[in-house]
Amino acid sequence: GEVSKKMFAGIWKGYNWQESHVGYVTNGVHMPTWAASEWKAFYTEHLGAQVFENQSDPEAWKGIFKVKDEDIWNMRMALKNKFINFVRREFKARWLANQGDPSAVMEIVDKINPNALIIGFARRFATYKRAHLLFTDLDRLDKIVNNEKFPVQFIYSGKAHPADGAGQGLIKRIKEISKMPQFLGKIIFLEDYNMIVAKRLVTGVDIWLNTPTRPLEASGTSGEKAEMNGVLNFSVLDGWWYEGYRFNEKAGWSLTDKRTFTDQAQQDKLDAATIYSMLENEIIPLYFAKNSKGYSPEWIQYIKRSIGDIAPHFTMKRMIDDYIARFYDKEAARSKRLVADDFAKARDIAAWKQHVAAAWDGIKVFDVKRAEASNVVTGSTFVTDIIVDTNGLGHDLGVEQVVYRLENGEEVLSRIDEFEVVKEEGNVLTYELKDNIKDAGVFRFGYRIYPKNAELPHRQDFAFTRWI
Repeated sequence: GEVSKKMFAGIWKGYNWQESHVGYVTNGVHMPTWAASEWKAFYTEHLGAQVFENQSDPEAWKGIFKVKDEDIWNMRMALKNKFINFVRREFKARWLANQGDPSAVMEIVDKINPNALIIGFARRFATYKRAHLLFTDLDRLDKIVNNEKFPVQFIYSGKAHPADGAGQGLIKRIKEISKMPQFLGKIIFLEDYNMIVAKRLVTGVDIWLNTPTRPLEASGTSGEKAEMNGVLNFSVLDGWWYEGYRFNEKAGWSLTDKRTFTDQAQQDKLDAATIYSMLENEIIPLYFAKNSKGYSPEWIQYIKRSIGDIAPHFTMKRMIDDYIARFYDKEAARSKRLVADDFAKARDIAAWKQHVAAAWDGIKVFDVKRAEASNVVTGSTFVTDIIVDTNGLGHDLGVEQVVYRLENGEEVLSRIDEFEVVKEEGNVLTYELKDNIKDAGVFRFGYRIYPKNAELPHRQDFAFTRWI
């Protein structure tokens, strides 16, 4: 939403991007399509068939917290083994057919380990998605994947656009690394990425990894598909995970949405080091903190929180609910009012716009009276009077104060204060604002004239503005 506001800011002159009427709806995924058949049966048994009718209602998912830990672990292991068998069946023949070294192929197949922590990364290989990030420090990665006590494996898949040479280069590099002796069978690249491979991945791995360059991720729906199958997310706070992680920060892992370096190469190194550190010190120990029944109770709690607290907010049903509530219902109601009585309201608005446009250039500001800035201190009342010849627009003309606060070298919209008409002499109106100064700090402020009409859907529908 914020990125879109910035993209389109230049269309409406005189308005800051933070004031933009441009809205957004976060993508959701179709749960009945992307949840494995085993999970759909599981949800029906434990949550009831109502969960499919009420996917966007968090209450419909609360039953997951009452499910036995062991049942969830068994489900996860069943899907994990199904994925491993899929890889062995589908890719063994493919790798051999591509004239791969038979002994190397068999070593890869034999090393796929259901007892390992399996981390998946699969998507379109655009460079901003930073598929290379994990390979910044191969020595450190070597230690992670070759820890016999805590085995870890990475599964990669995806395609690059035919015209994206850089993306194709990333795939080539990953395949080269996967064939290095220390990574053979520990880093695996699945070719010919398609919906079948995608579904097996988002249902079968333990963690879904996403490392986009901030803030370029549009949504990242693969992570939404994964969470509906009990797969935990580990992602940069961007796209959907920027919202999802905030529903419960004990339901996955994140890299901050803030940049530390302006130089992207330095930022990549920092993010890679952070990923290695979180894997070594948090994620891997948590997964392998297994009890006598062979699973980590706290890992299961992460899965429950991911499904119960996050999943309902990222279904297709919730997405449609948002479109209806935020846009379609409002547009339908407005349309009904505009067309009533042979478009009477639409005609009124069009006539008003013509009147304002004709009078706009004739508006004159006679005077701006305010206290000297040097006399303004915190806690004082700051009175401003602005005298305007409205050129016949009268109360259809509004005046406001726009205040920006200086934060970390950037100007952030702080507030907008509306002036009141305190005196009227024909077309000349006196506008007054009594501003109680409460906040200390560095501010920049200005005054803006604009046309007022309660029948507009938003200010920028008729974006006439003039800064005084």
